[in-house]
Amino acid sequence: MNDNELGTFLRARREAVTPAAVGLPTGLRRRTPGLRRAELATLADISIEYLTRLEQGRDRNPSPQVLGALGDALHLSHADRLLLHRLAKDHGDAKVVCQSVTVPPARTVRPTVQALLDHLEPAPAVLLNWLGDIVACTQGYERYARPLGLLDGKPPNMIRYLFTDARARAVYPGWDRMADEQVAHLRDAASPHDPHVAVLAEELTATAGAPFSDRLSVPALPTRFGTELVDHPEAGRLRLSYETLVFSDEGQRLVVHFPADEATATALDRLNGRRPGALRAVSG
Repeated sequence: MNDNELGTFLRARREAVTPAAVGLPTGLRRRTPGLRRAELATLADISIEYLTRLEQGRDRNPSPQVLGALGDALHLSHADRLLLHRLAKDHGDAKVVCQSVTVPPARTVRPTVQALLDHLEPAPAVLLNWLGDIVACTQGYERYARPLGLLDGKPPNMIRYLFTDARARAVYPGWDRMADEQVAHLRDAASPHDPHVAVLAEELTATAGAPFSDRLSVPALPTRFGTELVDHPEAGRLRLSYETLVFSDEGQRLVVHFPADEATATALDRLNGRRPGALRAVSG
């Protein structure tokens, strides 16, 4: 992760907004793909010099009023506004965060969470810690994931699998979106100053290169529900809906998958050795 995430975020969002979207003339010979710095500064009612300092990381403590004005000027979504405030807070508290983060990622399961996993059988459900390690799963998930190679690591790790196992790109037709989401989960759940993140980031930057490091440098919030396609070597094409439950005290998240169509429901039933219809399809 870079040490100027607030500036990176502001610059990326500024370059993503077209002049027409904020009521400005497009004009000719624009070198900037989105808004010029001067245009954003005018819209947010701050000086160009101050915006430049924010983007370059020379000022890391903007007031809530300035953040609000920038959010309005950039037409940020609710999620992006939350992320903007979080990035500003992380910069301001960097020294405190560095001193306080010493606890390794949890690899144990709370008894009530284990009971929840037991009740979810035979649905494919997996518990991950904030580093992406697979901590526990249902038997249904094991039957689904083992043929993919997802459980081969010691410990198995979702992010490492996605970026270093050649099977992952064949398994997930939407690999780019999956990669975006998993890195966003890592960024969202852990401090950028955490030493455990640093070790994983160094490893994957060396082994996976730009596909990982480029994503790590871009602030983003993770998606906690949706639908993904999986080309399963034994069950064929699967269309799975998923929901994520976050256990913030443990720094863990539970991802539960459901068949999004009848063909997927039937395929999962075959994997689980159950009668057709045991897993009901839900609309994605």
